[in-house]
Amino acid sequence: MRAILEGKKVVKCEDLLKWGKWYAKADRTVAKTKKNNVGVSTVFLAFTNSLNESHLLFFETMVFGGEHDGEQWRYATWEEAEAGHAKVCKEIFS
Repeated sequence: MRAILEGKKVVKCEDLLKWGKWYAKADRTVAKTKKNNVGVSTVFLAFTNSLNESHLLFFETMVFGGEHDGEQWRYATWEEAEAGHAKVCKEIFS
């Protein structure tokens, strides 16, 4: 399932052409943090493979570098993604 963002709100998008044009130009970054060669990035994926319609996960936080390299978490909303990013950063950088 594909989606676009309208502000911080996820909106399903069935029109592949519309989605592709939006995706090509969109800033999908929710947050990025880097410290001591370790990065934490949270983005809007714009698609999901989830089969559970009531809990679609369109956002992802991922760690790059360090002992947690490659770990990831997914979220349904922008607000969950922001909170998740902050939590991961606190755990990794503290």
